[in-house]
Amino acid sequence: MTRPIDAALNELADEFELLGDWEERYRYVIELGRTLAPLAEAERSEANKVRGCASQVWLVTEPQTDGSIVFRGDSDAHIVSGLIAIVLRLYSGRPAADIATFDAKAALDRLGLSEALSSQRSNGLKAMVNRIQTDAVAALN
Repeated sequence: MTRPIDAALNELADEFELLGDWEERYRYVIELGRTLAPLAEAERSEANKVRGCASQVWLVTEPQTDGSIVFRGDSDAHIVSGLIAIVLRLYSGRPAADIATFDAKAALDRLGLSEALSSQRSNGLKAMVNRIQTDAVAALN
């Protein structure tokens, strides 16, 4: 059985495949970022800030009673907002155990993000994923 997190990755990979070149994909990533719900000013706190990102990035973690975790996020940079939207599409609303064990590096490689992003953005994306997976592990304990 395909886990919802894997289905979301398959869907994103198909969308990226349809777009062809990276110029189109970057536009799509920026569009995805525009779909993020804005965070409240109080949520743009030091506690929610993701370390290791060149841009300002905030992630809000909301464990649910069913064992899943909802994530919300925002950034001050358009492309980074789009990367947050991609990460949230993969992880938000999923069971903590699935989040903790998901091979994020393989997923980002499959989407082609690893080679398409600058090293600074790649490091920021890794920092976001690490934070999400750390929060998932904490929710399991």
